[in-house]
Amino acid sequence: MTSTLRPVRLETERRPGRWLALGVLVLAVLLVAVDATVLGLATPYISEDLHPSGTQLLWIGDVYSFVIAGLLVSMGSLGDRVGRKRVLLCGAAAFGAISVLNAYASTPGMMILARALLGVAGATLMPATLALIRNLFHDPRERSLAIGIWGATASAGTAVGPIAGGFLLEHFWWGSVFLINLPVMAVLVLVGTRTLPESRDPNPGPWDLVSVLLSLAGMLALVYAVKEAATHGFGPLTLATGLLGAAALYGFVRRQLTLPAPLLDMRLFRHRGFSGAVLADLLTVLGMSGLVFFLSQFLQLVQGRHPFEAGLAELPAAVGAVVAGLVAGRATRRFSVRAVVSGGLAAIGVSLAVLTTLDGTTGYPLLGAALLIVGIGAGFSFTVTSDVILSSVDKNRAGAASAVSETAYELGAALGIAVLGSIVTAAYRDFTAPPGTPETARESLGAAVEASATLPAPRSEALLEAARESFVHGLHLASGAGAAVLLTTSAAAWFLLKGQRLERSS
Repeated sequence: MTSTLRPVRLETERRPGRWLALGVLVLAVLLVAVDATVLGLATPYISEDLHPSGTQLLWIGDVYSFVIAGLLVSMGSLGDRVGRKRVLLCGAAAFGAISVLNAYASTPGMMILARALLGVAGATLMPATLALIRNLFHDPRERSLAIGIWGATASAGTAVGPIAGGFLLEHFWWGSVFLINLPVMAVLVLVGTRTLPESRDPNPGPWDLVSVLLSLAGMLALVYAVKEAATHGFGPLTLATGLLGAAALYGFVRRQLTLPAPLLDMRLFRHRGFSGAVLADLLTVLGMSGLVFFLSQFLQLVQGRHPFEAGLAELPAAVGAVVAGLVAGRATRRFSVRAVVSGGLAAIGVSLAVLTTLDGTTGYPLLGAALLIVGIGAGFSFTVTSDVILSSVDKNRAGAASAVSETAYELGAALGIAVLGSIVTAAYRDFTAPPGTPETARESLGAAVEASATLPAPRSEALLEAARESFVHGLHLASGAGAAVLLTTSAAAWFLLKGQRLERSS
């Protein structure tokens, strides 16, 4: 059996209109990034309106990632088979339509369902965009720049989302933050129909439905088990679910090794650079996700910032990521892949360690500087690892390879929210509440703020002080754990990416 990881032939063809087509692709990235960030900003309002329990609130935050992680490989492989442009445009239209369902959800259960359906649509977008970049840009230097722009747009979306979302939350109801997806989706579909070229694997083989089901079942069951174990410990049901997920993923891997045209060619992981880049992405997002999910709540409910101000406060991270993403390719060719990736991850780890000193009175300069360094580190790391992953495979398998990259990202986000989010939640629930405090105040900080409005002034202030102090303690624990994960990942990347280089133009 010969490996598919053969040297990629450098092609000098430069497709006309490729940069305009890239502009359409980054709209899809913007769509996903904005949606992810506005959810965190809207969480206090969703909590106040829908009254979710602490567990339901975590499900609202991470079910999108659970579903998308389970379907990314399948959707990336589907794009390789039926056409990446077709999958992208259909997915974008569905994403916009389901955003309306998110906006008008009236119960926690309905919100969780809407987020899950959005994950199905979102799974079609990211692998298709990266795969189309691989097929649009044959020159390695141009492709590095295109990937940098792709990543920078995702980072810009993390800035646009909170700012636009903060403005909407101050003037409209929380559902309006999901409706901003509609104009972006409309432009993407209308312009993309005319400008994007279709591309697919010329010899794809059938799309194996059994593999799709095994991948989805395995991911959902395994991540659910991790979330439940982190929150409630290892009970019989949690253990059984985890074993079921592991068995399904084992069956998925075994099936891919025997199929003549697998959904995912497992031989990709024999390439040390590919495996190292995927692992770095997964652990990086895992370490950062607790901070990302809870930072908006800290800024609003602990420091008392308005939503728009909280959105602006998170801007340095996006600015740093945009700048770093645009120069990452040049920096990597001047130094090395492992130096840029490991250095970026170490910078994030140090910044997360600094954030363990945050409290309600912390001045913004410290927080803003830490977020800026987090953004720079993430911009360098994610841009270079994406380039390494795409450069490792033939362009006909770009969809499946891109899906592996995005699966690592989404799985890291889901696991991070599950594990680090559960650390915050568990630490938060331990605070000593004044007499007469409703039990619901222990579900989340948003619930405590709402409950305080029903208490007399002295007890209200005591509840808020205790709840905020407990929440910040949980945030410290999550930031410390994230710092440890990032610094360990930095060291691992230094060894795993040894000798790895980006392609150079011929």
